[in-house]
Amino acid sequence: MLGKRPPVRALPVVATDPALFSTPPVSGLRVTWLGHSTALVELEGVRVLLDPMWGPRASPLRHFGPARFYAPPLAIRDLPRLDAIVFSHDHYDHLDEMTVTALRGFDCPFVAPLGVGAHLEYWGVPAGRIVEMDWWEEQGIGGLTLACVPARHFSGRDLRRNATLWCGWVLAGRERRLFYSGDSSYFDGFRAIGSRYGPFDAGLIECGAYDPTWPDVHLGPEQAVRACEDSRARLFIPMHWGTFDLAMHGWTEPVERLLVAAKAAGLAVAVPRPGQSLEPSMPPPMERWWPEVRWEGVGQTPIRSTGIS
Repeated sequence: MLGKRPPVRALPVVATDPALFSTPPVSGLRVTWLGHSTALVELEGVRVLLDPMWGPRASPLRHFGPARFYAPPLAIRDLPRLDAIVFSHDHYDHLDEMTVTALRGFDCPFVAPLGVGAHLEYWGVPAGRIVEMDWWEEQGIGGLTLACVPARHFSGRDLRRNATLWCGWVLAGRERRLFYSGDSSYFDGFRAIGSRYGPFDAGLIECGAYDPTWPDVHLGPEQAVRACEDSRARLFIPMHWGTFDLAMHGWTEPVERLLVAAKAAGLAVAVPRPGQSLEPSMPPPMERWWPEVRWEGVGQTPIRSTGIS
């Protein structure tokens, strides 16, 4: 595949300034992308950390497996007070033992789909701070409603598959709302989420790590745009790309294809640098911070879920 190799030069990572979090966002909603599917969301005074991944590899092995392209832009010790730490499923690039161990001292709920709490408790998170949820269940966090919503994916950290649940998340405040897809392939659940909870100020939607031979694992860029439209998110913020090499496509291909598909659909997109913060109501101008390398388009490697209609 074209452009398969990881970055050959250092990427323009933003060293997130911890002082930023001492001032609330003007609009009531700020998203700080910390790489891959990790984001710190500040919504109407409540801080939620999504799928924290500070580990050096998305792997159960210390010296083998997909390695990070860059160091985390914010140290765990520099995180602000958190109101919730939220997980979408138990795959290694979303649930990392080293990261959980470093976070377990945070005095806030650790929220996860059914079954994932056993991992957290085994790694030392007090049982009283673990909250497990099923699809469509809701939990109050500060002044927010945190809703566990369906996704079309799978789970498992060893040969056992689907012993735990996977999901996306909705963060709903009085005025601001955000949708995080977690990992998912395309299905009609996005329309149901949009109908029940939308519209959203932003959708944090996965767009990378896809392949035509496994179209029901991840969305791919074009279906990610459709998922954003279905869920009624006004701004697409891409997740699950640009941090680990998890598929055969080039590392810049997801965002390149995403921008083409979003332009055709008339959908607004913001592509922050790793470590960069933005407020969805006033996104920064589009800046191509990634290098230009050859990539394959939808005509060469189409991704079409069996759940598409």
